[in-house]
Amino acid sequence: MKYTRSNAKDYARENMKGIWAAALLPFTTDHRIDEDGFRENVRHWTQELGIEGLFISGKQGEFFALSLEERKRTFELAVEATGDAGQTIMSCSDQNLDVVIDLARHAQECGADYAVVHAPALHFFTAYDETLLRYYSRIAESVDIGIALWSHPASGYLMSPQLCNRLADIENVVAIKYSVDRSMYTELTHLASDRIQVSTASEPEWLDNIIDLDWRLYLCSSPPFLLQSARDRRMYDYTQAAFAGNIDQAKAIHKSLDPVREALWGTRPAEKPHSHQKYWQELLGQVGGSVRFPLLELTDEEKATTREAFEQCGLQV
Repeated sequence: MKYTRSNAKDYARENMKGIWAAALLPFTTDHRIDEDGFRENVRHWTQELGIEGLFISGKQGEFFALSLEERKRTFELAVEATGDAGQTIMSCSDQNLDVVIDLARHAQECGADYAVVHAPALHFFTAYDETLLRYYSRIAESVDIGIALWSHPASGYLMSPQLCNRLADIENVVAIKYSVDRSMYTELTHLASDRIQVSTASEPEWLDNIIDLDWRLYLCSSPPFLLQSARDRRMYDYTQAAFAGNIDQAKAIHKSLDPVREALWGTRPAEKPHSHQKYWQELLGQVGGSVRFPLLELTDEEKATTREAFEQCGLQV
């Protein structure tokens, strides 16, 4: 690793910056990982779109459909494909704690920059704080790699800002992807930004969070490679303008993406987020590929609707 456990927080504060994207994982028609396609996407994302970090094998990457060995293979592929062009954070989330630790150790050993662990589903619980403190402390003490927390409604609960503030004291906890409403992540920013980087996956809110909360990390979802092309990097452009203090320029660029956002999210069937995003990737010239069972593929009609919206949204390809 490029840092030690004792300076993980300082290293992350200096280097974990900019736009990070949650990678979709392409599969071939016979449902194998498309390794060449994944490498090409990583090259495009990091070298042509200016994405600074990749979140590997999370929900967008269909980790729930991968074997343990496949998950480890995606870590290796991502480190290899990214090289010096960007950083990586590996999703080690699982209901089994031994699997989480095994994946985090593999992330560390294969050269990943960080690991991220989703708050687990806690069956029959109504009070979570002490259990989650014990959970994350055990993971963090088992590895030296920097750990990012991740709280999302899919766990069946949300970690409170007060709990996250306590977790921020753990030596190698460096960040949180906090998928909550703005009042909660604002509160956590005020409580814990001296120890961890706070971020959320909402692209429409990213600019306001740079301006109002002095955020420097977007962690992370798929918009960085779905709202942009090599010829049209407006998310990158408004981010850089905001970082430089050119707020009016940043706001104008941000607003210009509204038709693209409407086309992307307005055509997405609620039960088919992965297949819709992969088809959108293909329209952009990226490698989309199939989804894995039991996820649903788009119908021809849904593809036609998406393609028409894509062609009219003003995104240059």
